[in-house]
Amino acid sequence: MTLRAAVLGHPISHSKSPALHRAAYAHLGVALDYSAIDVTEDALPAFMARVREDVRQGEGWRGLSVTMPLKSGMVREVDEVRGVARELGVVNTVAFERPEPGDSAGATRLVGYNTDVAGIVNALRHAGAGSAPTAVVLGGGGTSAAAIAALKELGAPDADIFVRDVTRAAEARAAAAAIGLPLRVLPLAGAAAAVAGADVVISTLPPRAADPLAEELAQLFAQRAGGPETAGVRPGVLLDVAYDPWPSRIASAWQEAGGIVVPGLEMLIYQAVEQVRHFTGLGAAVPAEVIDVMCDAVGAPRRVF
Repeated sequence: MTLRAAVLGHPISHSKSPALHRAAYAHLGVALDYSAIDVTEDALPAFMARVREDVRQGEGWRGLSVTMPLKSGMVREVDEVRGVARELGVVNTVAFERPEPGDSAGATRLVGYNTDVAGIVNALRHAGAGSAPTAVVLGGGGTSAAAIAALKELGAPDADIFVRDVTRAAEARAAAAAIGLPLRVLPLAGAAAAVAGADVVISTLPPRAADPLAEELAQLFAQRAGGPETAGVRPGVLLDVAYDPWPSRIASAWQEAGGIVVPGLEMLIYQAVEQVRHFTGLGAAVPAEVIDVMCDAVGAPRRVF
């Protein structure tokens, strides 16, 4: 029986998940075929019904990676949601749990998780983010919920979230309420000063959406550089979830001012490592050499891990 897994989303042709997962399974010697499947929000229920039928027919589904715009909708398609995904109402990982040996009446259960939170936390900690940081999130979409949960885990006392439309930040507000993190929702226009002064900034904006803010930050950093009262003051840690094109303008402005930049690709690798554990049934941490080959597969330097 061929074991199967896939990443779902729309659009999906740009996804680096197949390269990451295939490299990991090849190194582990696991015969698991991992593909990318374009699925829209409207088509998700029918697609998941077909997957369940495949499982009933004996096909070897082991996992699904879930990307935008399906992370919220997938909550309704699984049998159980565990961990922080339950609080956030956002699923990016579906594991297929087989019944125990000898349980002929048992059925495979689809279990939803959120590995984005662990991906963000691990990426920021490795970059040197301290505990209880002052924190800013850019963008209010699905990934912002994971960002808020990650900040809570890092010990942030509260957070500011800057969005293009303050009336459309429902997911972020719900996530903050669910995990108990005080959140201020503010307009993205005029965010430069708060962003520049934060210990940790997580941008969940789509590619190029932060370009106008990047120009404001570059000007602000240049003004700071000329003042004696700000001598030696540098930006904190910026995680830009978007990784194509790279470097983004905001990442370039941040790095030029002496701040630490965490590419979204690092977060992607860290969260994919957790998915590999779920899909293969590995109970312990994924071996370091597996992470190395995943880095190689997408051109990320090994040294960052």
